[in-house]
Amino acid sequence: MYDIDKIRSDFPILSREVNGKPLVYLDNGASAQKPQVVIDAIAQAYSMEYANVHRGLHYLSNLATEKYEAVRGTIARFLGVADEREIVFTSGTTEGINLVAYGWAMPRMEAGDEIVLTVAEHHANIVPWHLLRERQGVVLKWVEVDANGDLDPQAVIDAIGPRTKLVAISHMSNVLGTVFDVKPVIDAAHAQGVAVLVDGSQAAVHMALDLDALGADFYAITGHKLYGPSGSGAMHIKRERMDEMRPFMGGGDMIREVHRDVVTWNDPPMKFEAGTPGIVQQIGLGVALDYMMGVGMDKIAAHEARLTEYARTQLDGLNWLNVQGQSTSKGAIFSFTIEGAGHAHDISTVLDKKGVAVRAGHHCAQPLMEHMGVNATCRASFGMYNTEAEVDALVDALQLCHELFA
Repeated sequence: MYDIDKIRSDFPILSREVNGKPLVYLDNGASAQKPQVVIDAIAQAYSMEYANVHRGLHYLSNLATEKYEAVRGTIARFLGVADEREIVFTSGTTEGINLVAYGWAMPRMEAGDEIVLTVAEHHANIVPWHLLRERQGVVLKWVEVDANGDLDPQAVIDAIGPRTKLVAISHMSNVLGTVFDVKPVIDAAHAQGVAVLVDGSQAAVHMALDLDALGADFYAITGHKLYGPSGSGAMHIKRERMDEMRPFMGGGDMIREVHRDVVTWNDPPMKFEAGTPGIVQQIGLGVALDYMMGVGMDKIAAHEARLTEYARTQLDGLNWLNVQGQSTSKGAIFSFTIEGAGHAHDISTVLDKKGVAVRAGHHCAQPLMEHMGVNATCRASFGMYNTEAEVDALVDALQLCHELFA
């Protein structure tokens, strides 16, 4: 049984009002709210257990190190990874992808080598590759989604050529909610000796993962979307790819020895984790993942599937609402515009007056916006604690928008 009332009670912010209305938080695609257990864990870590990790022999340092390092195993279990040494702590997906760009791609890619991308990528999975394009002459090859927001895996496979070194692809669109079938791409790329990076920022929130079975070389997640703290996250990197990588940043922890004329590196994953890390942030992420696994990822996915279908039905009944992307392989994310309305920011402002929080803008996905022929959209993104009643509240607020802008 999925006890939505119990789950909602675990998130204190959901009990507040905004503009005199009950908060309807539908901006989970940008950042999710935090359950009380995460808030308590952060407070406990800072108030009673804080010390730097790895560097001390005293009680608090040992305690902090034990709790911090235990999160590596938690993330591995959450992602379906057998070897926790393949988990690199990061501050989020952006750092994780830059780690791969600078540590793996930059030293092995030359002018004319190719990276295959889709137009549906978040800027975090575009800009690092543009830096390689500008600095090293790397070629970016783009694959488009269709009118429904679906991505044909074969189109990505067909884009792979003899100079392709990497495919960088989202598992789930942060704008359309489309879940992309990345497994055939990974298998076909590997058959041609090409590595694959998957941006799992959205997918990890909404579905159970088995990364060992999926087989991607690199898989990125970010903690703040997973009901954990900002500044937390991880990158799953296959052991053989770790061996090919040079360090991204230099500093403490990632070294074995430092002398005047030589430096030797620590073993992975420490080799890629320089300096004092986000200790408390990662501890909070571990608690958030334990919370999600305690509820059950399959149960969360089933709840969100029901919510997605209900929202799709309700929004489709608004014939003046333009919903971007109608894929049947879709998670709980809806982007839309309203006929006759001004900018998406205007719609968002009206919704906010009704206590409904949505995101407005290009959602760090400007190539996709250009492909869809819009400058911006509003995005309602649902999470494990949202309800059908909140879908109704969204529809009511949209009705008000239509009346105001008609």
